[in-house]
Formats: sequence, C-alpha cells, structure tokens
Amino acid sequence: MHIFSSETSPSPNQPITHSILKSAKISLDIKREDQIHPHVSGNKFRKLKYNLAEAQKLGYTTILTFGGAYSNHIAATAAGGKILGLQTIGVIRGEELANNIEKTLSENDTLQFAVSEGMQLKFVTRTQYREKTDSSFLQQLQDEFGACYIVPEGGTNTLAIKGCQEILSPEDKKYDVICSAVGTGGTIAGIINSAEAHQTVLGFPALKGDFLAEEIKKYTSKTNWKLIHEYHFGGYGKINQQGVEFINTFGAQQNIPLDPVYTFKMIFGIFDMVQKGIFKKNTRILAIHTGGLQGIAGMNKRLAKKKLPLITI
Repeated sequence: MHIFSSETSPSPNQPITHSILKSAKISLDIKREDQIHPHVSGNKFRKLKYNLAEAQKLGYTTILTFGGAYSNHIAATAAGGKILGLQTIGVIRGEELANNIEKTLSENDTLQFAVSEGMQLKFVTRTQYREKTDSSFLQQLQDEFGACYIVPEGGTNTLAIKGCQEILSPEDKKYDVICSAVGTGGTIAGIINSAEAHQTVLGFPALKGDFLAEEIKKYTSKTNWKLIHEYHFGGYGKINQQGVEFINTFGAQQNIPLDPVYTFKMIFGIFDMVQKGIFKKNTRILAIHTGGLQGIAGMNKRLAKKKLPLITI
C-alpha cells in the first residue's frame, strides 16, 4: 500500500502553546501536512495526487516537470514517480550546473535526491527556462524525450487545485482564520475554494511581487481571502539571522520543524500580527504546514557560506 493508493487521512492539527498567544487570547493550531510522507508531503503531495493519477489514466509512463536547483516540487515529483513506477524528467533552471554534474550533485542535496529516485535532469539556460509555458518549447521537450505528461513549475494546475481542496477536513470548520504560505498560488486557491463562508483565508507570500493575486483569481471566484505581503524576508529563498533563530527557537519549543522558504515566514508573520493586535480576541487560527523540509540542507549550505547560524531543527 502506498500513499497514492487510498484516501489520505486528514493531517493532525497540533495546538501551539505560547505566551504571546495566551496573552492575546488567540488559539493557533498547525495542520501537519508535512507528516503525510517523508518525501512526498505537504502541498506537493496534494498537487501531485491527481496529476499522477491522470498521467496513468492517459497511459503516460513519463512525467516531465520544471524547477530550480532546490525545488521541493522536483524532489517530490522524483519520489512520487518512483512510488508509482513512472519515469521522471526534471527541467532545471541554470545550464552552468551541468558543467560538472558530479560536483553539482555532491553540493546539492535536492538534485542528488532526485537523481537517486530515478529522475533524469535536463539543465537549461535561464532564458530557456522562462519559456517553460511556451508551446514551442514544450514541443521541443516532447521531441527530445518522447511522449511526456507535463506538470508545470510548482505543480499548479486545475488538478493540483483539486488536490489542495482536500487539505481542509470537515473538522476544520471550527476555525475562524486559515493561513497558508504562498508560492505559485495553487495551494491557497484550493484552500479558499474549500473554506467555509465564515472563514477568512490569509496568504503569506514567500516572494516579493504583486502578481500573485491575479494568479489566485484564475482558480477561485471567492473573495474571503487576503494576501499579507510584509513577511517575505527580502524575497524567494531569502532568510536572515532573525529568521534562522525563529525557526530554531520555535522548533525547540513546539517540536515542529519549519522549512526556511515557506512555512517559517507564515508562522513568523502570524506571531507578529498577534503581537500587533491585528486578530480579535478568541480568534481560532489554523496554519497549514506545507512541508518543504528537504530544503533545509541546501539552505544550511548557503547560510554556512555567509557565516550565518544554521537551522538545527
């Protein structure tokens, strides 16, 4: 029995106890989507679930997708493909990484893991990578690799939204506010679609830019949501000493590891908003842990080069 072969049980909601929450009379639970599977967890499981099922239904034996060198989606697709016996191809941004592939793999845990799961890597220039949705470039890839089921960067498409609509369970109706980190917008769109009318969905973008709202509106017509732009820490994949210390302290106190790209920014933001009195007393908040813990190893290598503290939990 594997994770894609049956209905997934609802992820457990772990209550957070903290003096900041207590003094503000706010309750915060974290939905542990990171515990679904060691390698295909969080929103990556949700996004891949129906895409991989569709690929099999249509008779494809190869999945092709896109990502950066530290992409959670690349790692999860490689693992998901292996579980189902599908070939996987990862189109990776940065042709210079192919110059010395052994060195690249020795220094990059994400790509090393993807290869160990059977993924074939194709490195492209940043200019080529920007064409990842162009039909002519996609056709070139099909000509090179044969018939492939193509999953977009980050995994977001209508089937991904369908999977993300299953994150919330009926028991989650008791919450007033649902919080999610935001990358490409697919996860929060699914959550918005399945949220109740009385619930507000707050998204915490991991990257700078105002384009995300329009992306989210492609997949939902509901309006009970808002993006909180103040906690991106300088942009995608950016973190500072304060962020590292927050991850380590929170992890030690709550026994919950936070990934350094997405979830930590959301949790940091929630605590800051609680301290600023933005939430009404007795508000019940549910924050979605979207996984991504595989990215800690790569982030620690970057932190070490900058002589910054490392993530230890």
